Order: sequence, then structure tokens, then C-alpha cells
Amino acid sequence: MQTTRVREERLQVGIVEDPRYREHREPEGHPERSERLTAVSEAIDPFRNQLVPIQARPAEPAEILAIHDESHLREIEAAASQAPIQLDADTYVSPASFDIARLAAGGCIDLVRAVARGELSSGLAAVRPPGHHAEADRAMGFCLFNNVAIAARAAQAEGIERVLVFDWDVHHGNGTQHSFESDPNLFYLSTHQFPCYPGTGSFGEVGIGRGEGTTLNIPLPPGCGDTEYVGAVQRLVLPAARAFRPELILVSAGFDAHRDDPLAEMNVSSAGYLAMAAALRAAADDLCEGRLAFILEGGYALRGLREGVEATLTASLAEVPPIARAVEAPKGTVLRQVIDQVAAAHDSTIPDLRGV
Repeated sequence: MQTTRVREERLQVGIVEDPRYREHREPEGHPERSERLTAVSEAIDPFRNQLVPIQARPAEPAEILAIHDESHLREIEAAASQAPIQLDADTYVSPASFDIARLAAGGCIDLVRAVARGELSSGLAAVRPPGHHAEADRAMGFCLFNNVAIAARAAQAEGIERVLVFDWDVHHGNGTQHSFESDPNLFYLSTHQFPCYPGTGSFGEVGIGRGEGTTLNIPLPPGCGDTEYVGAVQRLVLPAARAFRPELILVSAGFDAHRDDPLAEMNVSSAGYLAMAAALRAAADDLCEGRLAFILEGGYALRGLREGVEATLTASLAEVPPIARAVEAPKGTVLRQVIDQVAAAHDSTIPDLRGV
């Protein structure tokens, strides 16, 4: 794909923010609350003069329909007209939700397009509601439209042939996986607590049909922290990325694997998020001319959001990404067990995983 500028200057990092994202309302006490974006904004503040603002705009229906069924689009629109409405056990629609969900998807599309075209080197979309649980035909898990999937499809329409989506949210991105599991040109990888909501994302889910081998799940038991997460990125995500050779890397950046998060049982620290973001930044520099975009998903501890976003922007803006030392994976450790199980599931498509 042709880009509009030579990528010698690294630090054109975009940011999507809009106060209207707070107008999507949840019931009192719901974890996916508008105050999350206050914490995110506080983390962005020290970097603000180094970032390129991207104006959010509503996604067009045709852009949403590249992923979602028309019946789903109309269902969310109708629900907003009758709001407040509860769609499932934990997913709600308020009067502004349809418009704000379109605004979230549109902001992600335009950030990703700017990165794909070379107008930005990388960026962060600080949007809500989140998206990675939303299926083609239904909302679920706080998610109305699948922002990262919609943005990935838009990138493909721009001429990006191979897109890699890495989902480090603590919950498996079932909607994203299902959107692309038969697409050999989009590689979906996920680290997630397992068992945990939504119950998908086992080792054996590797894609279907022509897409077999381009879904890679890394289910992790409760209690995992920096060693397991950073080790999984170094020893599984990066080798898979090198084998796939993406032209663009997207990150579903949920910060709910943070040690403070109330909805999960993981122990990732700010140092862990920095190490993961830096590793992905270096991979993007090496594999796809730096094309990298982070899209906010979950994260329900305010400190976790602040620390995670700060780490992500630190890695994105660094002249040289601060690469962590290699994580060892001796026999008998959780990390080694996970590596071996992932390798067994992907031996035919990524033969080098077992030896990393």
C-alpha cells in the first residue's frame, strides 16, 4: 500500500477524544461508567501537547454494516428511541447511546485510516462504549458496535492486505474473533483470563475454513501478572506476528487485567503494560512501518486505566521503545504450559512456537 509520507519521523501520534463519549449512560453503580474517561483524560494530559487530535465523527451505516447485520443496527437505534433499555444482563442503552456508539466507531475508523495512510505513525482512540464483545447480530458485554472490527474492515477497504488485531483485554473478544475467523488476511490474537466471561477463547479455537491458523488464543488462569502477560507477548504474539507479516497492527486495549480491576483476577502492573506496548511498538516499527493503533476496550479500576493509558502513550511517543528483558519460561511454570498448548494448536501454521 502506498502511504502519503515517508516514515522517518516516528512521533506523529494521534488521539481520539470527545466529551460526547460520556453521554452513553449506564445505571448507577455499573462498572462501564463515564468516569472511566475522566481517568483516561487525566492520563493523557501530560502528553497532550505531543499528540495530534483526531476529530470524532459518526460512522456511516455502511461502515457499521461491514461488520454488523442491518437488523442489529436498527435494533440499537430503536432501543435508543425507547431508552433506557436493558439488552442483556449487563448491557444497556440510554437515549444517546446509538449516536455515541456510532461516534465511537467513526473515531476509530478515522484514526486507523490516518495510520494506514501514513498520515500518523500510531494513535490511541479513547472511546466508549467498548466494542470487542459485540457480535454481528447482537450487543453484549457492555458493547454495542464492534469498534476495532469496524476499523479493521475500513483499513482493509483502504488497501491494507494483512491486519493483525491483538486483544489484551482481560475478557476474550468473542465478537472480533467471530467477525474474522474465516478471513486469512486478518490475524486475531488474544490474551485473556480463562475461564471468565464470555466463555470463549480456548486454545483450540484457531479459525475456520480459509481462516484456519489466523486465530490464536492465549487463555490464562486467574492470578497471572507481568511475567505471564509479557512472556506471552514476547514468546507467542511476536513470533506469530513475524510469521504473518502484517501491514497494520491494531490493539484492543482493555486495562482490566490490571491488579486493581474489580471484574477480573489478574495482576498486571503499569510496568507490564509498558512492556507490552513497547514490544508492540517495536514490532510495528519492524514489520509494518510503525502502523499501530490502540483502541480502548475495558478497564474498570480508575487507577488501572490511568496507569495503562500512561504506559501506552509512553511507549508510543518514545524515540526508542523501552524493551523489557526477555521473560524466561522454565518447565513447570504457567507460562511454559501455555506456550506448549498454544504451540500444539498451531504447529501446522507457526512451527517455531514450541522452541521459543
